[in-house]
Amino acid sequence: MADSSKAYKFTNFIGQSYEIALNKSMQALLNSLQNPNSTNLISNFYELLQSKIDPPLETIWVFSALSFLKTNLAKNEPLDQLSAIKDLFQLIISYSASCNSIKCIALISPIIYNLHNFIVGLKGFELGSKKERKVNKEIKALVDSILGYINVCCEGLDGSWDDLNCLIPLGDLVSVWIGSNVAENGNIKETLRVFFPLLSNEILEKVNIEGCEMSELAGFVIAEAFLLKVFLKMQEGSGKELQNELRTWVVASITAFRNAYFYVTLVRMLLEPMLPVTSLMTPENEVLLRKILYDSVILVEYSFLAPGSLAQLPVKHTKNITLGKLMVTHEAIEYFRELADLNKATSYSNAFASSNLPSDLFKWIRNETGSEVANSGPVGSSPKAFLRWMLYIENRGIRIFDDDMSKFRAKLISNSLKEDLDRLANKEERKTLDTDLFYIDNKGEQGGNEEDEMMSKSMNDAFMAAAHSIQSAEHGGTKRPAKKSEKRKRVKFLKYSLTENSESLAFPSNDGRSSGSDVENPSSD
Repeated sequence: MADSSKAYKFTNFIGQSYEIALNKSMQALLNSLQNPNSTNLISNFYELLQSKIDPPLETIWVFSALSFLKTNLAKNEPLDQLSAIKDLFQLIISYSASCNSIKCIALISPIIYNLHNFIVGLKGFELGSKKERKVNKEIKALVDSILGYINVCCEGLDGSWDDLNCLIPLGDLVSVWIGSNVAENGNIKETLRVFFPLLSNEILEKVNIEGCEMSELAGFVIAEAFLLKVFLKMQEGSGKELQNELRTWVVASITAFRNAYFYVTLVRMLLEPMLPVTSLMTPENEVLLRKILYDSVILVEYSFLAPGSLAQLPVKHTKNITLGKLMVTHEAIEYFRELADLNKATSYSNAFASSNLPSDLFKWIRNETGSEVANSGPVGSSPKAFLRWMLYIENRGIRIFDDDMSKFRAKLISNSLKEDLDRLANKEERKTLDTDLFYIDNKGEQGGNEEDEMMSKSMNDAFMAAAHSIQSAEHGGTKRPAKKSEKRKRVKFLKYSLTENSESLAFPSNDGRSSGSDVENPSSD
């Protein structure tokens, strides 16, 4: 059998010949994952690397992987391993110097993968206090260097998002780093999960099904580097002062990066039950980070998300950002309402109402659906009202939510159904309550005189009339909920002047929409 890893003699790369040579070398590599250190394979990719001023992402990615794996697998000392990761970082920077900013950011994904593994693996080393401090200092310095490099790259973005697709599927590129384990299980989703340990399951499922553009990959890299820095900052202390400092840093970082793909990655993470940081953080710190991220993505208006800036993005990504922020605002309001923090829930509702998001949603939905819903709109102005409106539109056969949003859509439908069932149950309970509330024991207590009996009959007639009045107005008015009486109680009425001391009873009118409307007070939304 021929050696699939043999060196190919590439004489020229005119037209499509470069892509053909790259695919041929990549296939040879995938066929020999059991022995990825082959000198012949490194030679092939080095020739491909040298033949272009601006090499494809795949060429730099694979060549750096083969070089790193060949020279650094045998290193066992923590400082040596960390030094190797630094060298990899410098290697990638040097070979991508002529590349565009998005490609430069995407290419450091293997740095994040190796650095995360190194940090998690430190728990298995018995380091003295002095050596531990040195290692931690080196880790912080490297993370700061990575974020500094990302920041410089983001400043160089020219707003062009065209022609940024990868030539090779991301799963194949990732397998170069994961190695022979991938070939054995063949599960691309699990492969992605190993390589992107700080991305949520929902994001990985989307990538597994739809693939990944280079701009999206860059957003993932920024998010993972960002989370590594948050983890390191949380190691420095705790308390209110740290929370405030961390919140300020998060907002400043989002502002500095000005990357919509990074922003929407954070938003999608927040739509998951748990942030993908369990490998690094305690459950308490995960909750703290969630609250800080809610504040940072909801309460702050970022200029790079203004309509003019979003217009430079592909339409589907603009939709992801708009719907994502709507969903996460709704989730955050529900989250804090369950925690009985109504002030925070109200602040999110107010931030939504005063932002550009409601008007942007109106325009986008009406552009998507045409004249069929031109005269309709949400009943209310909260995120929940908009989401219910979208479900109403979808029930008419007009698609709003994409496949990758199906999980959130199902949850929204489930919650809405539960609310409707609860509302129906309360309605039935009130019907029973009306009968119980106005029941009068005509016999009363034994021993009453004739005047008492006449008064009792008069009051009984009055209250029964009121009961019938309320029941007949049920569909046109609302009543405060009350607890169902345990049993009918016997009542004896004394002589009493109704006209002197009674308070007027008014039943509020109803336009017939309250049962389906959205209550603006977060405490009862």
